[in-house]
Amino acid sequence: MKRFLPLIVLLLGALYLASTLREPRDQAGYNLTDFGRVPVLVGGRIKPLDTVARTSILSIRGSQYIATPDGKSITPDAWLADVLFHPAKADTYKIFLIENHEVVDLLKLNVEDGDGKKRFSYEQIRAQLPELERQARMVDSVEEPLRTPFQKQIMAVQQRVILYMQLKASVQVPDSPDFLSELVQFDRALPAGIAAVRAKQANQPHSEDAVNAMRQMADRFSYIESVGNLRIVPPENGDTNAHNWRTAGSALIESFGTGRVNPTVLGYAALGHAWRKGDVKQFNAIVATLHDELAKRYPEAMRKSDVESRFNAAAPFYSSMTLYVLTFLIAVFSWLKWPDTLQRSAFWLLALAFVATTAGILTRMWLESRPPVTNLYSSALFIGWATVLLCLILEKVFKNAVGSVAGGLVGFATLLIAHHLSLSGDTLEMMRAVLDSNFWLATHVVTVTVGYSATYLAGFLAIIYIFRGVFTKSLDQGTADALYRMVYGIVCFATLFSLIGTVLGGIWADQSWGRFWGWDPKENGALIIVIWNAIILHARWGGMVKARGMMAMAVFGNIVTSWSWFGTNMLGVGLHSYGFMEAAFYWLIGFVISQLLIIALAAIPLEKWKSFAAEASTP
Repeated sequence: MKRFLPLIVLLLGALYLASTLREPRDQAGYNLTDFGRVPVLVGGRIKPLDTVARTSILSIRGSQYIATPDGKSITPDAWLADVLFHPAKADTYKIFLIENHEVVDLLKLNVEDGDGKKRFSYEQIRAQLPELERQARMVDSVEEPLRTPFQKQIMAVQQRVILYMQLKASVQVPDSPDFLSELVQFDRALPAGIAAVRAKQANQPHSEDAVNAMRQMADRFSYIESVGNLRIVPPENGDTNAHNWRTAGSALIESFGTGRVNPTVLGYAALGHAWRKGDVKQFNAIVATLHDELAKRYPEAMRKSDVESRFNAAAPFYSSMTLYVLTFLIAVFSWLKWPDTLQRSAFWLLALAFVATTAGILTRMWLESRPPVTNLYSSALFIGWATVLLCLILEKVFKNAVGSVAGGLVGFATLLIAHHLSLSGDTLEMMRAVLDSNFWLATHVVTVTVGYSATYLAGFLAIIYIFRGVFTKSLDQGTADALYRMVYGIVCFATLFSLIGTVLGGIWADQSWGRFWGWDPKENGALIIVIWNAIILHARWGGMVKARGMMAMAVFGNIVTSWSWFGTNMLGVGLHSYGFMEAAFYWLIGFVISQLLIIALAAIPLEKWKSFAAEASTP
């Protein structure tokens, strides 16, 4: 049985991954899966409604869990359908995250009226929205780093409310009791209304009632044109320009010129009518028609939306996180019992998690038509991926479970960082103009990110060395020598890739901004990584440090890399700044403190280390 344990672990892991690929179950017979695959244009990118639902609820609520007032759990797609088609019902869902007690008091809310986790419904905060807007205007004049927690929360809640109102106005006028009937009546009255307006403009006899009716409808359509953020109407056949997708409001405004209501808008109105009335059969039929029509007119968008929605449901990075944790635990236990069996089990589980992460990154690359690293979120994914690849190679060579422990730990940590970065919205966002270069994204960004990965790996291998040496008796001479060789080899690798990546970045900067080097904070951070890795190597070659000293220096490399990866982006200055992120800043400070404490551990005299208590010689 013990001999087959690695195979059993691998099969169980594979079955777990396979279970995530199953078609999602629909809710109460509604074909919400296909509804979520309908493509729309928002934020400059064509994406499925499923992505809109997931990213929107993450931004508003902080998680994808949604409960109705009666305690039933619903999917993000079902929530979005209520927001688009039944806003009065959606207004009762407690989804607005309000964490600051002063803001809760300002909105005249009671914590007891929330969901127990500081979340409230639109219905509960509606009456105080004018005050919220007034406060937001006052805060807007204050620079972000200088804002108080109260002011930051005001802006966060205001942004969540704006996003919610944009969604509500994306398909229909939110206060319409039956938008389909309204559009049908408008369509019938349109010819006479247009004739009346033209007659009035020509100072000819006309029906003033018909003119007023057209003016009222134009005002209603103008509202959803100006507020709605989803472009749901694709361009005409043969037009592949994504920018020609239109909002429901703009398509309805065009009705005054074409003399007919846009059929796509009518289709969405009919979909909303079926959703509100609980007509499952009609809802599913309209969704199928929308799919067929969009597949004919915009096949590429339809194909990518299908894949992206399945990708969202499978959540390969979440599955990989689970496998990385199991890998770490199995590899650590291998140092206590069944070393050969558990080490092989951990290795194959790490390889399986790596395959799942690879599949996720490749899918994102296909959806985005970009290299793997385009923003902070994707950089976290790629750093973890590259680190795990190096760990697999190390484990294959040394077969001591160290590679598996490091791979499981770093793989989980980087995916956890990526998860928190995803809370800000769409992770497949449009590229900034200056970054819109697949060549440099595939050369400079990938190369320098591999340098980040290797520097982190050297640091985490050093942490394993220090922890095993200080707290356990498992760091024997052979293991210590192996870890020393691992860290040295990885630092050499990191120095090479960091140097090449930094030089390539200078060439890209010269092409983009007309100068090779400008002492930008991000450029300085990349240079510091190269310099620090070079210092480690010179200290080792010059005999200034031995194993323990080199490990402490490698741990400090984690601080240097974190500063270059995140810290320089939060300064609020420079060409690479993404803006100050308070939550990320505190996590960064906490990480730095933890690394300094580990370096202090390494400074403990060797005779105090459990592994070297018997002999005080340097391993």
